[in-house]
Amino acid sequence: MQDDTPDILKSILTYKSEYVEHVKRKTSLDDLKARADDSAGRRGFTSRLLGTIETGKPAVIAEIKKASPSKGVIRENFNPADIAKSYADGGACCLSVLTDIQFFQGTDDYLKQAHAACDLPIIRKDFMIDPYQVYEAKAMGADAILIIVSALSDMQMQDLVGVSNEIGLDVLVEVHDRVELSRGLMLRTPLIGINNRNLHTFETDLDTTLGLLPDVFHDRTVVTESGIHTPDDVKLMRKNNVNSFLVGEAFMKAKDPGEELKRLFFSD
Repeated sequence: MQDDTPDILKSILTYKSEYVEHVKRKTSLDDLKARADDSAGRRGFTSRLLGTIETGKPAVIAEIKKASPSKGVIRENFNPADIAKSYADGGACCLSVLTDIQFFQGTDDYLKQAHAACDLPIIRKDFMIDPYQVYEAKAMGADAILIIVSALSDMQMQDLVGVSNEIGLDVLVEVHDRVELSRGLMLRTPLIGINNRNLHTFETDLDTTLGLLPDVFHDRTVVTESGIHTPDDVKLMRKNNVNSFLVGEAFMKAKDPGEELKRLFFSD
């Protein structure tokens, strides 16, 4: 954990460390590895995303999220399977599912329900700090995991990527600023997520993505995260050759998440 780690992230990581130790006592690593080996075949998160971009369409990672630390409950009427189907009908290329219980009111079951409801690849959105969680992700049906640079040391990131590569999960590396970007680029992963949300103030600013673009290696694909609320936001990003988006809140607040996805990304 870095000295300037936001307070909310410190709280989450402290809780997550205790929680992981708790679940390890319930299910051994060997048992978890066996469950991961028996899990369904890989759907290909990165390949689906890159393939969508190659067609000229925006690659939308649509998020299934009930609540957040800053906003509280975002969606009262929350059925992960129905939301997943709506996203698939609306043109999403991948799903993101929150599994953190304490701060986002998520569960592993939400990911399992979304996985059973459609054939879209899914990223497990959680605070990954231990290789045990990577095997968990595979066992519950995820195709990819999120690595948050601000939450981890370089050695922790390398360990998580190594296990992911070993068991066939893709990785989205999330950064918030130039220092984190330089660390994230050391990992041999094709996807860089730039989160436009400032974790100190919770404000979003699309200039975060635009300002970091010149420093991103040409062999990496940028996923802009947070702060996409209007078709103009989408046009701004696509004008700057950012064609992959992770969007949650804007969809979760809508009566029909899939219809809102269509409105934001495919209304022209």
